[in-house]
Amino acid sequence: MAFIFKKKKEKDISEYLSEIERLKEKIDELSQEIEKLKEKEKVSFKKVGLVRFNPFQDLGGNQSFSLALLNEVDDGFVVTSLFGREGNRVYAKPIEKGNSIYPLTEEEKKAIKMAKHGKNNNFKTTGRGNSGTH
Repeated sequence: MAFIFKKKKEKDISEYLSEIERLKEKIDELSQEIEKLKEKEKVSFKKVGLVRFNPFQDLGGNQSFSLALLNEVDDGFVVTSLFGREGNRVYAKPIEKGNSIYPLTEEEKKAIKMAKHGKNNNFKTTGRGNSGTH
């Protein structure tokens, strides 16, 4: 049995250089895409803090909550839902750099703190009587 070896066509340097140039262009395209994604990520909400609580002593179950959603620079909002016998009230307050121009309740402050410090896996539950000004 005889083996026949076919000689492969050897690439010359210009082919290698053009392939390298094509790869450089592709790397530049991918680098631009990565930069675009980094910019989008800055404004995406990635910090979450949730505090469940009972604002009224005569109701149980901690059905009220404050939820903070923040981006990379601690901008976002906090939403508070107060559940009572007569209905449900929802408040939203803008957050800039971790603070709001509106007065914040203790629960809202806790939700923001949890979001800022990455404590979003351990949802806090409080049984306070009155949650304060909304």
